[in-house]
Parts: sequence; C-alpha cells; structure tokens
Amino acid sequence: MALSSMTGFARAAGVNGSYAWTWELKSVNAKGLDLRLRLPPGWDVIEPAVRARATETLARGAVQAALNVDRQGVTPVVRVNRTVLNALLGTLRDIGREIEAAPPNLDGVLALKGVIEVIDADENEDERRAAETAAIAGFALALASLIEMRRHEGEALERVLTARLDEIAALRARAEVAPGRRPEAIKARLAEQVALLLETSDRFDADRLHQEAVLIATKADVREELDRLAAHVDQARRLIASGGAVGRRLDFLAQELNRESNTLCAKANDVELTNIGLELKSVVEQFREQVQNLE
Repeated sequence: MALSSMTGFARAAGVNGSYAWTWELKSVNAKGLDLRLRLPPGWDVIEPAVRARATETLARGAVQAALNVDRQGVTPVVRVNRTVLNALLGTLRDIGREIEAAPPNLDGVLALKGVIEVIDADENEDERRAAETAAIAGFALALASLIEMRRHEGEALERVLTARLDEIAALRARAEVAPGRRPEAIKARLAEQVALLLETSDRFDADRLHQEAVLIATKADVREELDRLAAHVDQARRLIASGGAVGRRLDFLAQELNRESNTLCAKANDVELTNIGLELKSVVEQFREQVQNLE
C-alpha cells in the first residue's frame, strides 16, 4: 500500500433528470479526520451516507466537501406571501394614523423582504430521490479522485522522506568512525579531566576518583545514541515500505530521532561529533516537517 498525503483537491459533476450537481472537495493537514460538509437547503438527507463513505476510505485530514445543485429547465414560480403582506399593510396603516406620510406604493411594498417568494416548481418525489442517489454516487467519484491525488503526492513525499533517512544514516555512519570516538581519544580526554579534578583538590580518595572517572567515561560514549539512531531509521524505512496511514507513527519516530540527536550533541566532547550532531538535528527537522503532511 502506498503512502498518502493529506492535501488534495477533486471535483465531480453530473446531471440526473432536471438536477445538475457539482461536488468540490479540498483536503489539508489535520491531526485526525475532520469532514466539513456544505449542502444546499433540503439536502441534509444525504449527509449520513456521504460521511460513511468518507470515514471508510480516509484516516486523516481536514476535508471540506461542498455540493451545489441546480434544477435545469424548470420555470420558477413567483408567489406573494399573503400573510406577510397583510401584516405589513396593517402596520403601515397604523403608522399612517400617527404621522403624516405619503401612502405606500406598490413597488415599495413588494420590495420588502418576505413579500415576494421565488420558488421552483413543485418537485417530483421520485425524481428527487433519484437525484439524491446520484449526488451520493457523485461524492464517491470525487472522493476517489481526491484519494488518487493524495496518493500521487504521497509518492513524492516517500522519495523525500527516504532521502532524509539516507542522510541521517550517512551522518550516523560518520559519527561511528569519528576520531573523537576512538578509545585512545576518549582515554586521553578522560585522563585530562581526571588531572583537572586532582588539581582542584588533593583530598580525593580512590573510590571517589573511580566514580568520577566512570561518570566521565559514560558521558563521553555515544554508543547508545548511535544504536538507537540506527534502530529508528530501520523502523522508519519499514513503515514507509508498508505504506498506508503511518503518519502518526512516523511523527513519533521523528521525535525520537530528534531526542537522540540532541543527546549526541550534549555528550559530544569533540568538534566533529558536535558538528555531526548539529547536522543531524537539521536533517531530522526536515524529516519531521515532511512527515506532518502524511496521512
């Protein structure tokens, strides 16, 4: 299964009877799946089916889905809302008794909100149900196009993430053979630091000196950090190869890679190791930023 991005756009349109419908879907990054529907008045009946299809196929992403519906070849009906008109006329007559004003004219009364209603001709129930079914099928088509676009972008992300993992592995290999990690280099630094301790006081006992030496040696060794970096890189490669919705797990591994890079920098007593640690931090951050786009 291929990786998928969380960003994409898709559009689908069709006609069923006198109904012309258009779906537009937009998807961006999100921690989970957030589907926001915008449906025309009276079309809420299709929402459960549309949501079910989305949750079946998407794991993450903020998806905005908008449906537009027009009835074609239907003559609109102009209707006067008598209830609203009579209430307005009664109010105008009452006001006319209190103040001197010109009598209302027809244009002014008809322009008031709610007096004139423009509606479509009565709908045929069977035709409407068929249009709703077609709109649900149209959403499935748009959703398939969105998923295809997200997978296409996921392929590009896979190449980028693999390149970043290659860089991390190469930097780890450089740290493995860095001169500062050689036993003689660590021994020399250890001897230097012990000598500094002895200069500060001549009252160190043997046990205390041994404890301090062991502590210094432990801090100078980055063996554990290098081993964990290798393990995290291998795990990230396996997740990418498996595909699917692995964005959250890769994000966790990015945090672990960053933690090991920070520790490597903190423990490095060598300029080259420090520089490698700083490069690692930069590459890991690039890896983490790209992972944020994955489903």
